[in-house]
Amino acid sequence: MEKPKLIVDGKRLDGRGFEELRPIKIEVGVLKRADGSCYLEMGKNKIIAAVYGPREVHPRHLQDPSKAVIRYRYNMAPFSVEERKKPGPDRRSVEISKVSREALEPVIMKELFPRSGIDVFVEVLQADAGTRTACLNAASVALIDAGVMMKGIVTAVAVAKVDGQIVLDPMKEEDFYGEADMPVAFLIRNDQIESIALLQMDGRMTVEEVKKGIELAKKGAMEIYRMQREAVMKKYVKEEE
Repeated sequence: MEKPKLIVDGKRLDGRGFEELRPIKIEVGVLKRADGSCYLEMGKNKIIAAVYGPREVHPRHLQDPSKAVIRYRYNMAPFSVEERKKPGPDRRSVEISKVSREALEPVIMKELFPRSGIDVFVEVLQADAGTRTACLNAASVALIDAGVMMKGIVTAVAVAKVDGQIVLDPMKEEDFYGEADMPVAFLIRNDQIESIALLQMDGRMTVEEVKKGIELAKKGAMEIYRMQREAVMKKYVKEEE
């Protein structure tokens, strides 16, 4: 099957420039029974994140007397993709759950919650490329909503190599037919990017392209970070009113 042309007259198929994010919508506190929650749209991705805890860990032998245990579950609903997905965890969702937990763990002040558990559940209701980054963004906001003490906010975005160009926040066609895809997550504290929390790559890029991709991801992450903060502030201003 011939690869379709993804960049036409200097524009991407959805009309965006190379450095533009897809439209993003963030709502905080959407689930009454969760300690913290977030609904996020990033392009056509629709994500819901719920945080429970800090609370007692069951079974008790999993408790850590010195710090909280973080558990993260990424799941795609069977109806989230065009061809119905088999319910339950598969290898991909187990891998994404693991790397996402590893991105969030160093940011959460676990030592403040000994013998406790913090459970993060993230459900993909509709998928359209970049679900792991969209889920991390939603999870980070839900953790803040739950009042979990953190060193900063984790903000994630993917970059891709498409028709030889490095582009920000790839959509499904770019992810599928592009030459490379690189999800990146950052720890942002006091409006500054402090470190990389997650970096993965599928495909091939030169060293220069990777550097350019990370710089582009930083720019996109700062835009998303501002939206995350704004969504949290909006919820608490509403509550005060």
